[in-house]
Amino acid sequence: MADSPALIRLLDIMARLRDRETGCPWDVEQTFATIAPYTVEEAYEVADAIERGDIGDIREELGDLLFQVVFHSRIAEEAGHFAFDDVATAISDKMIRRHPHVFDGANYRTSEEQTLAWEVTKAAERAARGKTPSILDDVPRGLPALMRAVKLTKRAARVGFDWPSTAEVLGKLREEVAELEVEIDTADHAKAREELGDVLFVIANLARKLDIEPEDALRATNAKFSRRFAFIEAALAADGRTPDQSDLEEMDRLWDAAKVDERK
Repeated sequence: MADSPALIRLLDIMARLRDRETGCPWDVEQTFATIAPYTVEEAYEVADAIERGDIGDIREELGDLLFQVVFHSRIAEEAGHFAFDDVATAISDKMIRRHPHVFDGANYRTSEEQTLAWEVTKAAERAARGKTPSILDDVPRGLPALMRAVKLTKRAARVGFDWPSTAEVLGKLREEVAELEVEIDTADHAKAREELGDVLFVIANLARKLDIEPEDALRATNAKFSRRFAFIEAALAADGRTPDQSDLEEMDRLWDAAKVDERK
């Protein structure tokens, strides 16, 4: 399967890096667990490049992400579990199995019918693996918590476990915020942590109802905060000062000035 010259070259590079005698000591020492954080990081760097619209960076970051797949596959191959070809074959088989309307002549009248068929196929796959056929089973635990909350509520919504409209979600959000305020007032840190989690979960649900990716929305707000704080730092630097030499009142005024400057 791996008959592309570029892919063959990449697989060979990985094999040489992992060679116990002549390879790179750092690469040789790595395991699934030690490489996993880099895999997640590379996926986020792909998303960042896409958000910036930098085609050159998208190409480069996709290469870094592909290298992570090759790295994990090589570790597995050395242990006798599977190789890169097995990974590619498995995902190809899965895509064909889950898209019978494309590859097997099935006909769905609506996207809802297609989604239902997708879930039925996935449930059958879980059952074949001996797993409890819950629609939540294969929502990865390693996802960022906010992203996983959206996926969990989306799965539940497919079987009717959902609020009818955003109005009910907003009502639940107000209820959870009120409960959080009670725990803050009582200074019960453990319960405040639980209630804050409930607030965040409802916010994730609200984002789903609004068809907004909360991770994307928060990334945009993070970027906005960074821009405006940089404005504050620049304004203070022009006066020969740093933020720790200012106070909240002054920095708040500069924050408002940054907002005005953005609208120009």
